[in-house]
Amino acid sequence: MSNREISILIVDDAKFSSAVVSRALSTLGYTDIRHASSAAEALIKLEERAASLVVADWLMPEMDGLELTRRIRQFDEQVNRYTYIILLTAKEGVTALQQAFDEGVDDFVNKSAMSDQLLPRVMAAERLLRIHNRALVENQRLIDVNARLRKHTTIDPLTGFGNRPYALRRLDDAMKQSSTRGGAACLMVLRINRYDELEARQGTRLVQQLVLTMSRRLKQLVRPMDILARISPDTFCLITHQYDISNCTPGSFKRLYDGLNHRAYKTAGGFIQASVSVSLSSVGEHGDLTPELMLTRCLRGLESSAEYKRITDQPVLS
Repeated sequence: MSNREISILIVDDAKFSSAVVSRALSTLGYTDIRHASSAAEALIKLEERAASLVVADWLMPEMDGLELTRRIRQFDEQVNRYTYIILLTAKEGVTALQQAFDEGVDDFVNKSAMSDQLLPRVMAAERLLRIHNRALVENQRLIDVNARLRKHTTIDPLTGFGNRPYALRRLDDAMKQSSTRGGAACLMVLRINRYDELEARQGTRLVQQLVLTMSRRLKQLVRPMDILARISPDTFCLITHQYDISNCTPGSFKRLYDGLNHRAYKTAGGFIQASVSVSLSSVGEHGDLTPELMLTRCLRGLESSAEYKRITDQPVLS
């Protein structure tokens, strides 16, 4: 991906600011530059043709930069691509920036230092985009290969995640690691609420798109070394090894819970609102559970999670 190939969309309701950004990018040889004077116009342009990089003002009327970021991330989930987002802002302080990072913003440029910060940030974004989109292409290739080989015994053909036998095997590995090296094996099960009703109302095809989009969002919310599996049509599981069992608490996974429950999922039939129940269980180095028993115990917490709309923490063994 060279400078002449990267597609950039500038989103700013102030024409002067938009022109300043455009001129700066042009000096480095970027030629595929489009403009939108509002977030709504930006979404229309992105649906017409995707952009690799979006440079947007944080504060805009009607729809601000954070809401625009949320909508772009939903588009990305649907088509399995990644759009790098830089916000232009005069905001300062850890709280505001942390909120933006949680919404999926990649980087910031302070308006007061734009002449110094913008171009280095864009060049860094280009390098990261090359790596990220190459990984997405490779992941899709692996999913396609798995589908062709029909490895139904270990691979879920829709998401490319492992299935239940695979999850139990990897959970056993994590439990053995915690037993011999310390730390804790942490298991989380995540169930799509009212799955049968969704399928009856939306149809199988759209619900499968929902599941696929949810799997992509889930993958973005976890660490690269964490294990994801789809153990039944409506249920995912996450397996992770933590160096300390105190990290296996509902508070440790609040961002994941909120990320799955507070944003709709885009499908060919429009946005579908779906909620997820989450149950958590963990075992430390002195635990005495089989993987099947640990999974069974964790599944029991899903009803309580659905009722109280929070992560249910099953009794922790140390």
